[in-house]
Amino acid sequence: MADRLKGKVAVITGAASGIGAETARLFASEGANVVIADMQAEKGQAVAKELGDQGVFCQVDVRIEEDIASMIDLAMTKWGRVDILYNNAGFGGALGPIETTTMEDYDLTFDVLVKSVFLGIKHVTPIMKAQNSGNIISTASVAGLMNGVSPHLYGVCKAAVIKLTETVSLELGEHNIRVNAICPGLVATPLTVGKLNATDEDVENLRKSAGGNQPLGRAGVPDDIAQAALFLASEASSYITGHALVVDGGIRSGPTWSQWPEYMRKPLPLRLYRPEGA
Repeated sequence: MADRLKGKVAVITGAASGIGAETARLFASEGANVVIADMQAEKGQAVAKELGDQGVFCQVDVRIEEDIASMIDLAMTKWGRVDILYNNAGFGGALGPIETTTMEDYDLTFDVLVKSVFLGIKHVTPIMKAQNSGNIISTASVAGLMNGVSPHLYGVCKAAVIKLTETVSLELGEHNIRVNAICPGLVATPLTVGKLNATDEDVENLRKSAGGNQPLGRAGVPDDIAQAALFLASEASSYITGHALVVDGGIRSGPTWSQWPEYMRKPLPLRLYRPEGA
């Protein structure tokens, strides 16, 4: 066991599966005590059990302010402090054309993807101010930085998370609280499979099929994002705040080279383009 987070207390939302669960395991392996916050009681309790005395489960609907307050209170009751809040819970949100998007789907999407981040920051801030230290991380997405890679509202919400990260970092910096976001690309998780009750086989099939579209030749896996979260949570990033860390296998830069038009990939002698007599 390493000790980059030794003695730290972390609260992670969406920690019952995927990126959140992998991050909880990694944080615990680095010495942290972790609150596993999620709606999925059975899966969340299983992750907490894996962590032994370093883990505790809290059933949370991140749309509800009282639930967010309760998960922070649980960390304080059990361990007396909160050093790291990782606002990670999410889902794909409203799908389809703008003209068919219902207000119910609109509200649900913003509540899960934006309101939850706001509430997490709101309720952990007084504690971190009193400690004069803290670290807030939120899962955004490359969809908040580029277009055409997600449903409309998902991209809008993730852009909002990035902006909230930037603005809150200015307020909390003077209290020695760092605020950053992670912008994953395509990561093979039950969430990104796009169907309820996705199996491990479904996730593995997505990981294999999506690799060809990525500049690095593979889809992301939860550990890729967990390692980025560990970096932001640790002293290795002590001079970084207000930052959106892109972890996307290069997809934001553009399509992989093999997908470029052939004429752009084929070398041609430059002399063909030189003026006559040059």
